[in-house]
Amino acid sequence: MEEQAELYDIIIPPGVPRSIITDVVKKFDVELADRRERISFANMDGDEREVLAFRGTKPVLEEVEAYVRAELLQFIGE
Repeated sequence: MEEQAELYDIIIPPGVPRSIITDVVKKFDVELADRRERISFANMDGDEREVLAFRGTKPVLEEVEAYVRAELLQFIGE
């Protein structure tokens, strides 16, 4: 029996362009997952909302985090 790797989630912040989300799913070994999270910023203090997350192994998600950060910086700079 094959041992299953532990999976983690990285919450995708609201406002991340769909093109970046699509690129991540195509380029990395991750799944797009739905999660319920308690939100506490602006006027949403304590509200529970459905959010999107990338789900994968820790090493892959570390790469994903760096990739998304670089892509967002490039997107903002345009």
